[in-house]
Amino acid sequence: MEVNRKRLRSDLEATAEFGAVPSEEGNGRTVLTGTTADRRAREFLCERLRDAGLTVRIDGVGNVVGRWCPESADPDADAVAMGSHLDSVPEGGIFDGPLGVYAALEAIRTLQEEGIEPDRPIEVVSFTEEEGQRFGGGLIGSGVAVGELTVEEALAIRDGNEVPLGDALADIGFRSDGRVDATEWDAWIEIHIEQSERLVDAGVPVGIVSSIVGLTRCHVEIVGEANHAGSTSMEERSDALAAASELVLDVEAATDERPGVRDTAVATVGKLDVSPNAPNVIPGSVDLTIDVRDVSYDSIESITAAARESLSRLKRERPVTTTFDHAWDRRPVEMSPRLRRTLREAGDAANVETMDLHSGAGHDTMHIGTVTDAALLFAPSVDGVSHNPREWTDWEDCATVTRVMAHAVASLSTE
Repeated sequence: MEVNRKRLRSDLEATAEFGAVPSEEGNGRTVLTGTTADRRAREFLCERLRDAGLTVRIDGVGNVVGRWCPESADPDADAVAMGSHLDSVPEGGIFDGPLGVYAALEAIRTLQEEGIEPDRPIEVVSFTEEEGQRFGGGLIGSGVAVGELTVEEALAIRDGNEVPLGDALADIGFRSDGRVDATEWDAWIEIHIEQSERLVDAGVPVGIVSSIVGLTRCHVEIVGEANHAGSTSMEERSDALAAASELVLDVEAATDERPGVRDTAVATVGKLDVSPNAPNVIPGSVDLTIDVRDVSYDSIESITAAARESLSRLKRERPVTTTFDHAWDRRPVEMSPRLRRTLREAGDAANVETMDLHSGAGHDTMHIGTVTDAALLFAPSVDGVSHNPREWTDWEDCATVTRVMAHAVASLSTE
């Protein structure tokens, strides 16, 4: 079973033009939900789905579903679903998200051309606002699909200019009725670029994900006292940024050295807002976020507890006050043993080497895996670069991972 490499590449290159941004190196795109670039990307996808003979529907939060239900398939049977997302981070790459959507479509076209007659429907899904760059924290479309959010709750989420998601979707013509219900799927498979270098280092073209890390995000505020940088002695200072610096190092140490923390754990303080943020003023307050991820929830809790301990120590040792808000918490999600086995067998059938690995990034699949059997396939990322115009996955690797999925979907849909 061979996929049409030229057709898959053509779809991805065409999608890369929507929201394209100038870049000295690579291919950049900015596709934020509810923008003109988003509308054009969605319209192109719907056109390509219909060209392949799929029926297209849009749900209440703009999730796009293309359904292939030939005469051989029982229309009442639970579908096999595949897909990803079309939105991007600002100045992101061209593979993160679109590869999963168009690989899904190409898998169906391959089955059609091979004369495969599925017993159950097969669907291609593009979820709304996976990246969370304009509305909320991300994974909105898949969150609605699993019932974590209602349609009404999702549509009410506002961007930085107080525009509701519902209005933004209506403006581009992609707000409809109903809700994609992931509990009605027999299986879900997503293809994504790895965004790391494990496959490249191992020389293996396809990764089968064993689990997706849990993710905890905490909001911390440290308050000291703003004062003159020249006339305030070091002993008299209540420097919020100096205290925050100790917290950052404590979080790093807890992740590197704390007993029981796994070697898959990572923690990041990636955002700090310093006030008043002036060169001649001692920082009076700092707002920061702590992002903790691992495949073990115990180690996530251990690192989070270490952050709390650090703040308690800072209050004892420095003239500062602190607050700690456990703002966002997602547990690790194991991928379906049934689907992982099917994917390994598909790799063998396609004569493609695969390897097991975990995902350090969150994807829509982490939602879907809580309500039905779900799997995630990785394609190699050159130099591990992602969320960047230099993001790159070789066209041959795109075709190879798609071929493995096509074999798997052929098996799952004819069981």
